[in-house]
Amino acid sequence: MLKLHSKTWLWYALAIVVFMLDQASKMAVSGSLEMHTPVVFTSFFNFTLMHNYGAAFSFLGDAGGWQRYFLGLLAVVVSVGLIIWLARIPKQKTWEPLALALVLGGAVGNLYDRATLGYVVDFIVVHYQTYYWPAFNIADMAISGGAIMLLTDALRGKPQPNAEAVETLDK
Repeated sequence: MLKLHSKTWLWYALAIVVFMLDQASKMAVSGSLEMHTPVVFTSFFNFTLMHNYGAAFSFLGDAGGWQRYFLGLLAVVVSVGLIIWLARIPKQKTWEPLALALVLGGAVGNLYDRATLGYVVDFIVVHYQTYYWPAFNIADMAISGGAIMLLTDALRGKPQPNAEAVETLDK
């Protein structure tokens, strides 16, 4: 059985907050916007209600329905893995568990949509002239932000001790 320290609960709480913000935003948009009708905020940003039956960028969106179950199962496996990973992180770490909490909250947010609706609600649209980035939501932002943080952490690597520190330790 995993023994959780108090900081672990903080990261789980953050994941729940991300999930709740994601779901609240999707409920607000679904209840107030018409499908595929943009609400323009700036020349490069709008809200447009869309249903994504696939994965990121609507990958597998037209696959015939099986992808709902495959992507749902994948999200469950990833979420369980993230919960366990978070529980095993030393309490002095902050960057890695923050990143994992963001990914977990986002993954559960999109999993909830897929399980209850059969699709993921997307509504944030960013574009430049005629180039449109695929629509996304708060869960997607949390997943992307957390993934970038994890990648940054991995690329940064572990700090190498300098020669003076090694000499001091050897004495």
